[in-house]
Parts: sequence; C-alpha cells; structure tokens
Amino acid sequence: MIELLDLYKEYKTRQGVVVGVNHVSLKIEQGEIFGIVGYSGAGKSSLIRCINLLERPTSGSVRVNGMDLTRLNAADLRQARQKIGMIFQHFNLNSSRTVFQNVAFALKAAGKSKAEIQKRVPELLKLVGLSDKADQYPSQLSGGQKQRVGIARALANDPHVLLCDEATSALDPKTTKSILNLLKEINETLGLTIVLITHEMEVIKEICHRVAVMKDGEVIEVGHVYDIFANPKQALTKEFIDTVLDFELPQQILRNRNPQGVLVKIQFKGQIAEESIVSDVLQSCDIRGNIIHGKIEYIQNVPLGIFIMEITGQPAEIEKALQLLRERTSELEVITNVFNKDS
Repeated sequence: MIELLDLYKEYKTRQGVVVGVNHVSLKIEQGEIFGIVGYSGAGKSSLIRCINLLERPTSGSVRVNGMDLTRLNAADLRQARQKIGMIFQHFNLNSSRTVFQNVAFALKAAGKSKAEIQKRVPELLKLVGLSDKADQYPSQLSGGQKQRVGIARALANDPHVLLCDEATSALDPKTTKSILNLLKEINETLGLTIVLITHEMEVIKEICHRVAVMKDGEVIEVGHVYDIFANPKQALTKEFIDTVLDFELPQQILRNRNPQGVLVKIQFKGQIAEESIVSDVLQSCDIRGNIIHGKIEYIQNVPLGIFIMEITGQPAEIEKALQLLRERTSELEVITNVFNKDS
C-alpha cells in the first residue's frame, strides 16, 4: 500500500515560490491501478515523483508498504527504490545500448550477477512481447516497442509498485491501447500496484480502478472510476468526463426539433443500462419518443448509458412518461432550454 500524508512540495524560483503539491493525502491499495488526472501544471508529475522521492517533499510523508521513505538515509532509499519501478513519457532509453543492454542496466545497478542477468532479461522481454528485439537498438524500434523496453526495465527487480509518468502520451491511439492492455495484464498476473498519471480521461476509463483529479496542486475529487464517471462532483471532473462522454448536440438538430416536444437526458447505471426501459415507457404511454443521441460505455465491465430523447404527446401523457422514467432510471434531466438547463 502507498500512503501519502499531508504531502507538500514547493519550488523556489526567481519569481518566487511555486507550489507543486498542496497538502495531498491519499491511500493507494495494494494491487490496484490508481490514476491521477489533471491538466498540465496541475501537480500530478510532482506528486508521482514524490512517491519514489525523485522529488523530495518539502513536508509530509510517503509510506510504501509501511516504510516511510522520507526518513530513510541515502543507502536505504536506493534499496527501497529498487522495488518501485518507473516508466516515462519519452522512454529514457540509452540509444547506444541494445534492448537487452537497456534492460540489463537496471539489474547491473542492483548488483545482480552476470548469470542472473542472462537469465532474467529474456524473461522480461518475453513478458512484454519483445523476445525477438533483444539485439536491436532503440532507433530501430517503434514508439510502442520503446515503451515496452521501458516497462521491461522497470520490472527488472520485481518491484511492488510501478509508476507511470504520462507513459502513453507520446503514442498513437492504437499503440496506447496495446500498452494499456499490457499494463493491465501485468497488474493482474503480478499483483503489481500501478500509479498512472495522465491528462486523458479515456486512459483512466480503460485501465484504472480508482482515480484522483488534480488542480493547482490539490486533489479535488477521488473515487472509484465508475462512480466518478456516473456522478462527478466537481466542474473540472465533469469537463474531463465530457471528453469521453460527449453529448453536445449540433445546433442544427436543436433548431429542427419539435417546439412542442420535451427534451430529456437520461442516465442508466449498472444493469439497468441493458434493460428495455425506454421501450417499455413508450409502450405504456401515448407518446412518441425520438432518441437524438445515446451511447453505452463499459467502465470496469459495468455499463453506463446516457441518452438524449425528445418526447412528444399530450402534456398528461408526457408527465406520466417522465414519472416512469424517473422511477426506473438513475437520473433524468428535463432540458427546458438548450442554453440554460434546468433539472
């Protein structure tokens, strides 16, 4: 388990003091994939680098598996860091070394024997799908392959924790998905705790169990990924979620809609997202329903459905339909004005 207690990090610059991490406290459970999301300058890189003390906190403490890293001497800290792997946005590979040598470097630094290195490196390359690339150089690899080398190197000393500093930001969407699948597989097979920072909510949705949202050095919201998507509390969190669940209707559709109709936004959480609720309501009431926009996302294999529908008919029947929808769905919002939404 990772426990951050009242973590504070400031930087002294010519312009004055800049706060990178502002009194953050977090608990990250053993074996979970924990995401930290925020825009550039939010403090997420400073926070993740405080976990292995690449950045030493100004105050507060960092506990990893019960050990307070901030209290260790230099020798003990080096030893503790061997159990905290890290991968980077731009791979940080040595261009003059082969793939084998790049991975072996971490083992040499840990004092492993030549025999141990010769045995361990092929195991790691097989784990990340690069058994046939051992003698190639980084310049001969794709971006995704370079990141796989970085992952193999980070896993060399059997760490308990893997820190991912914007590990997919330099990759195309297809490669990003393959790297995320690899990280998920490593998490499941090795029981590794993964802390991942990103500015992309899609990455959080794909791989993380829980997420913290950062702004101006502070954690403003934290929770299970599904709960955050289904019921965000903060405006910034909603902004991030909108990048994945985009429901902004084109103005042409809004202009052409029936002025006598009622526009509603309906949210279905969990199992009810797979039930025929809208169909049942349309059959129960003397109304017409036109689904303008809708989708179901699967977050941690649990469905989250959101639909925007226009309902037309007699006022009494519309009200009957709205009441049935309220009873059977997670959330219903009646949009009375497209530029000013009232619940």
